[in-house]
Amino acid sequence: MKEDVLRLNFAAFGHRMMMDYVVPGGVATPLDAAHAAEIRDQCATLAGEIAAIRDIYDEHAGLQDRFRACGRVTPDLAARLGLTGLAGRASGQAHDLRCDFAVPPYDALAPRIAARDEGDVAARVAVRFDEIAESLRLTRAILDTLPPGETGATLPDIAPYKLGLGIVEGWRGPVMIALQTGPDRSIRRCHPHDPSWLNWPVLEHAVIGNIVPDFPLINKSFNLSYSGHDL
Repeated sequence: MKEDVLRLNFAAFGHRMMMDYVVPGGVATPLDAAHAAEIRDQCATLAGEIAAIRDIYDEHAGLQDRFRACGRVTPDLAARLGLTGLAGRASGQAHDLRCDFAVPPYDALAPRIAARDEGDVAARVAVRFDEIAESLRLTRAILDTLPPGETGATLPDIAPYKLGLGIVEGWRGPVMIALQTGPDRSIRRCHPHDPSWLNWPVLEHAVIGNIVPDFPLINKSFNLSYSGHDL
């Protein structure tokens, strides 16, 4: 399923990971109607396939027994350690920048926060299932309301050596970008602050009291970025 998405990304946006498509002032090229229709159809297909997988998961007693109470992070511990993003929402921290600071188009789309308070592997899996379904809904809603017109705006001249901060809700959690301009509209310094930097210490607590074979399961239920921490 992921490969199908990546191939359609390449066809529609010129890159499997959609890199270099969002540019200062807009997007690199318009999304044509044919590819928009393909994305809409793919969302419907994925929704059905993922629902079927979730039904299998929900009825699999062995998986339920393995995931429940495994790698638990209580809401109190999550709050004290600043657990954020998907893992945080599975431990009672119902925060999402798209809702807490709803800039366009999220102010009109009204994203639904997927959250649990059990804080175990099962809760993180459930949040992930819910967020996939919500992402597909948001994708369809954006395609249905995509306005016609210009796809980019000319930016004013930016003075060198100015500092700007931005933050966006990534799939792991909030990603902060610190950027400093240079001469001739260049970028002098840029630092992306990945949420993994905050969440890795919490994983150390999540594995306490669990058996060694459960460590890979707990680790991947957080699915943190090694390189993101190194940044």
